Amino acid sequence: MNEIAVPSEKATAQKTKRRRTFSIRHTWRLHVMLLPAVIIALIFKYAPMPGIIMAFQDFKPWLGIDGSSWVGWANYELIFTLSDARQVIVNTLLISALKIVFGLAVPVVFALLLNEIRHMGVKRSVQTLVYLPHFMSWVILGGILLDLLSLEGIVNQFIGWVGLPQVMFLGDGGWFRFTVVVSDLWKEFGFSAIVFLAALSGINPALYEAAEIDGAGRMKQTIYVTLPSLLPIMIVVFTLSLGNMLNANFDQIYNLINPLVLSQGDIIDTYVYRAFQEGQYSLATAVGVFKSLVGFILIGGGYYIAYRWANYRIF
Repeated sequence: MNEIAVPSEKATAQKTKRRRTFSIRHTWRLHVMLLPAVIIALIFKYAPMPGIIMAFQDFKPWLGIDGSSWVGWANYELIFTLSDARQVIVNTLLISALKIVFGLAVPVVFALLLNEIRHMGVKRSVQTLVYLPHFMSWVILGGILLDLLSLEGIVNQFIGWVGLPQVMFLGDGGWFRFTVVVSDLWKEFGFSAIVFLAALSGINPALYEAAEIDGAGRMKQTIYVTLPSLLPIMIVVFTLSLGNMLNANFDQIYNLINPLVLSQGDIIDTYVYRAFQEGQYSLATAVGVFKSLVGFILIGGGYYIAYRWANYRIF
């Protein structure tokens, strides 16, 4: 009877080493391409991390971190006693929640409608038009919106032409939130729909053929075939977006906000920015650490939900 030869541990180790050497030899260019991003992340993300200690100090720039007095949790107690800080957290949660909900629903509906277009030229033209705003800076879009939505802007001129009262889109708190959500949605919904269009292209055509044989029209095919097939990726996108609950888009708010709507439009990022400008470094750092901690918990919880409900895994 022939015996099966079992490779020794030394031979296995040598084979693994040769395989790794071969892999690195053929992928070193990719590692070099990744190196600038790693260096930038180390410099701007990890190197400043020791500065978190300012959240527990009465930081004075001329004394530095070593010389500033230790105050413990006093800065965090101050956050929850300041009325404007509590209002800022409420504003951030409200604006972010609206953006997350509509930022999921509208791209899904748009992807479904775009998927029904059979003329490829029209389909690609629509895709290009709705993708373009994503690549525009909020500095540019903010200036455009300020002109369009002012009392002398074209939007209010049209409202006056149809006999309705003028609207202070950027001067009234309620309208400001509405404007922020709608403008962010207009800018991003086309680009966000890409992942849903990719998911639609991966649905097995046999499912539609079977539904059609059973007498299902386009609407019922959408309800009983398309939406259930999109449900896992919708769950993933929604749960992972929970990590951005405390990120209401600083660029957008900073370029649109003004003193008239500060009480209803101010968010955590703009509050921290003003605190730094006023020299309240410890308070600003405490708010930033609080935001990061809550964001980390939400991202972890969202990932867990995505894993349990949609079997989504990064590793």
